[in-house]
Amino acid sequence: MLIPVNPWIRSFGLAPTAPVQLLCFPHAGGVAAFYGPLAAALAPEVDILAVQYPGRQDRFQERLVDSVTELADGIAEAVRPLLHRPTSLLGHSMGAAVAYEVALRLEARAQALRTLFVSGQRTPSADRDNGIHALPDDRLAAELRRLGATDPDILADRDLLDVLLPTIRADYRAIETYRRADAPPLDCPVVALTGTADPYVTVPEAAGWANLTRRDFAFHELPGGHFFLDAQRDRVCEILRARLTFSAAAERP
Repeated sequence: MLIPVNPWIRSFGLAPTAPVQLLCFPHAGGVAAFYGPLAAALAPEVDILAVQYPGRQDRFQERLVDSVTELADGIAEAVRPLLHRPTSLLGHSMGAAVAYEVALRLEARAQALRTLFVSGQRTPSADRDNGIHALPDDRLAAELRRLGATDPDILADRDLLDVLLPTIRADYRAIETYRRADAPPLDCPVVALTGTADPYVTVPEAAGWANLTRRDFAFHELPGGHFFLDAQRDRVCEILRARLTFSAAAERP
């Protein structure tokens, strides 16, 4: 069950006393609940919080936001009061870009982060405009089918699809128009993950995140396409657990 923490943040309530927390950022069209299986798998060692973007589920009546920087502004403000434990960020696809921007804002306010995990995304300086956000509805729906990220029953239901597509389009506009040519490196470690058959991100493009940190960098290639995060969940959990629980253990007296 998702528990509202504030308008932007949801908790799964599975590890409230964990020594570390991981704030997760969904992909384009994604929702906080996407990270439920991850929260269950990492409890009780790691407490998972997830971002709920405006315009979906319990925020359905709110204005859609089609800018990565505007999303990051709101999330950075919302998460600051919650940083009472060592905190890492994890973003998948569009969420990786948003997580990076949030990390910049937090570090600018002297808030240290443990690790930034970026999954299925190019570096901020890359040109990522594939024109998907400008596709007509039928072709946009076809792209969703190709990626396999959306329930086929939803894609087959015209009424549900009419509700979903504006959200998808706004998110794709946000990520496809996002570019930070002067992307500065972070003061926290960065871990990049990518699928070896991702149609959007090549392995060298994903490895380019090495230039976005002044600390250590780790890179993991996992079998699968753009949503390898689902198919390789056990391996992803191993990577996260090893990094996060080691950090927690190192801080204990």
